Amino acid sequence: MDFGTWEPIYQEILEDFGFNRDEDENSVRILKAVTMSLDLQSGDDAAELLSDKVTVVGNSPGLEDDIRDIGVQGTVLCSGSAVGRLMSTGIEPDMVFTDLDGDIEPQIEASSKGKYTFIHAHGDNAELITRYAGLFKGPIVLTTQSTPEYTVFNYGGFTDGDRAYCFARHYGVRDIRLIGFDYDHPMPKEGSDPAVKSKKLKWAKRIIESS
Repeated sequence: MDFGTWEPIYQEILEDFGFNRDEDENSVRILKAVTMSLDLQSGDDAAELLSDKVTVVGNSPGLEDDIRDIGVQGTVLCSGSAVGRLMSTGIEPDMVFTDLDGDIEPQIEASSKGKYTFIHAHGDNAELITRYAGLFKGPIVLTTQSTPEYTVFNYGGFTDGDRAYCFARHYGVRDIRLIGFDYDHPMPKEGSDPAVKSKKLKWAKRIIESS
């Protein structure tokens, strides 16, 4: 998804949640500062790993059942919170899409094994960026939901899972398998408002179904 297509959706999201675009862009500045000495890559670099088939892994309560019953095919793109659960089944992600919340240690471990990490900046994760972004040692792609720039990219998407989906779509992948996606029953997360999470998943569903 190019930014011209994404921006009207982004404006709707800002209005729906009462988010502030300036805060999103301030987090981008922090992300750039924290990661300037790391292994920064472009989306084009990461896209070289994409196969004709892609599996996008979400963090729904039924993820392990989906892994058993559906499995994964092709390149595996995983939402940050699901990395530990995925790796506990013996499957490693090829790329991780994260705003640095959830279980962070498996995400850092995947990075240490050379997996691509797409680190996303938005208005309310500046503290997490400061705390964790510098710990990733593998290749990193910086992303924003606001205006992209030379070293910070925007392929569309709002939550980790639909950002991964939009990335694959952006690079022409048509055969995308979704596992661990349940838009109606979000995975409980400490400190997270279930009503807000449910609202975010409704946006994720809309974005995926319209992409």
